[in-house]
Amino acid sequence: MRIGELSKATDVPVPTIKYYLREGLLPAGELSSPNQASYGDTHVRRLRLIRALIELAQVPVATVKEILESLDSDTEPLHEQIGRAHRALTPTRRLSATDDARAAATTQVTDLIADRGWSIDPEAPALATLIDTVAVLRTLGQDNLVAHLDTYADAVERFTQFEIDAVTANPTRDQLAESVVIGTVLGETLIASLRLLAQESISADRWKNR
Repeated sequence: MRIGELSKATDVPVPTIKYYLREGLLPAGELSSPNQASYGDTHVRRLRLIRALIELAQVPVATVKEILESLDSDTEPLHEQIGRAHRALTPTRRLSATDDARAAATTQVTDLIADRGWSIDPEAPALATLIDTVAVLRTLGQDNLVAHLDTYADAVERFTQFEIDAVTANPTRDQLAESVVIGTVLGETLIASLRLLAQESISADRWKNR
C-alpha cells in the first residue's frame, strides 16, 4: 500500500507517518519508484505499537525509539528484548520513606522473590519501584496492606501467566514481543480500571448505608 493507504488503514495522518519515518521509529517502505514507496502489514503493526506507546502510555519519542530498537534486534534473545523494553517503560523515581521502612521493605521484597523462585535482575527498575512503594506504605502506617504483599504477588503471577500464554499464540517473535509490550502498557490501565470498579462495588455493598 502507499503512504496514503497506510494512513487510512491505521488512522495516522500522513505528516505523522513521515515524522515517524524521519525519526527512525517506522522502517522505510520498499521503493517502487524514485519518489514512491510501498508499505505492508509490518508497517501497520508497527504504527499501532507506536500509537499505543506515544498516545496511550504517553511514552516520550526518545524512549519509544529505544524500545523499538530493542524489539528489532536480530541477535538478542527474546527475553532480553522484552527486558530492555520493560526497563524503558518503567519510570525511575525515588519515593520518600524512612530509613527503617526502606530497610524493612528491602528485606520483605527480597524474601518474597526468593520464596516464589522468581528470576529477577537485581538492577530491574521495577524491583526498586516495588521496594520504594512498600517502604512508603510502611512509612505511612499502612502495615495492614503491606502484610498482604504475597497475596498481591499471587494474583499478579496468575494473570501474568494468562497474558504470556495468550500472546504466545502469535506466529512470529516480532509479533510476540510487540504483544508483550502493548500488553504491558495497556495492561496497567486495564488492571487499574478493574480494581477501581471492584473497589466501588465492594464499597457499595459494605458501606452504602453507613
